Amino acid sequence: MSLIPATILTGFLGSGKTTLLKRVLSEAHGQKIAIIENEFGEENIDNDILVTDSKEQIIQMSNGCICCTIREDLREALQLLAAKKRQGLLDFDRVVIETTGLADPGPVAQTFFMDDEIAESYLLDSILTLVDAKHANQQLDERQEARRQVGFADQIFISKTDLVSAEETADLMHRLKHMNPRAPQKAVHFGEVALSEVFDLRGFNLNTKLDIDPDFLKEEAHEHAHHDHAHDEHCDHPSHQHGHHHAHEDDVKSFVFRSERAFDPAKLEDFLGAIVNIYGPRMLRYKGVLYMQGTDRKVIFQGVHQLMGSDLGPAWAEGEARCSKMVFIGIDLPKDIFLQGMAQSLV
Repeated sequence: MSLIPATILTGFLGSGKTTLLKRVLSEAHGQKIAIIENEFGEENIDNDILVTDSKEQIIQMSNGCICCTIREDLREALQLLAAKKRQGLLDFDRVVIETTGLADPGPVAQTFFMDDEIAESYLLDSILTLVDAKHANQQLDERQEARRQVGFADQIFISKTDLVSAEETADLMHRLKHMNPRAPQKAVHFGEVALSEVFDLRGFNLNTKLDIDPDFLKEEAHEHAHHDHAHDEHCDHPSHQHGHHHAHEDDVKSFVFRSERAFDPAKLEDFLGAIVNIYGPRMLRYKGVLYMQGTDRKVIFQGVHQLMGSDLGPAWAEGEARCSKMVFIGIDLPKDIFLQGMAQSLV
């Protein structure tokens, strides 16, 4: 059986997760989707229920989709769904996990790598984070889980932009970019998103993603000059020269390491092992394409918290400049220690 793609949907309260889910469930896309929720909202399941199995909390809907609540544990729910699919008892093409009330998507993402049985059945496609434009700044200021959700995202959808000015939206996008430069952002209305922007994003797929979106490094590169001597979010963007932008000192931040020299694999492994031991819980996502001594292929590297892994990517093309680019996204990470340690791991 081929791997079942899984999407983690996270976001602030009121950001439109349920609206987006309802749209995904009701759209005639010919796909059968299993939804795992923390708790059922009243509106998700109206009179669509066909079959309900109260013990396991799995509900089949008339459109062929399935919903189930997490009563015990995500792992058990995923194992149960995969087993029923294998036995031909349930038919579905993919899984969406809505993390209502789960503050941190990290442990949810880790489930797909830590547990062999889950890893053999599922492919984690991406983490989608919905951000409510009207309340985002306040939520980001006050709630660390809101900042973590942004730090974890592979794709950010910004809802309710019609309720704020264009300048406020631009400011918010700028702020989110500083927190997570590797997640594309898109303003959406009432959860109306093309399904091609929700599924099969391969945000977690080690091989493809970084070659597809090298752009996140471009904006970073042209701002890079200010970052060395300024710790505030200094930039030339006209709408930020009034100073109000500087009020946001987010603890979730990102920075990029670049080098044209090759890494020494043993030194790099030692250094990453050491920082993950110390800072792992604060390291939300880290990801890169690395130039390693001893191989003529790119090494694609990524991690979530204490969990990291690497894959051999495509070969360096003839004439292609070999270089490493690694982005770190985390909570109050000591940038100097990280960049210095990475530099010391080069050949």
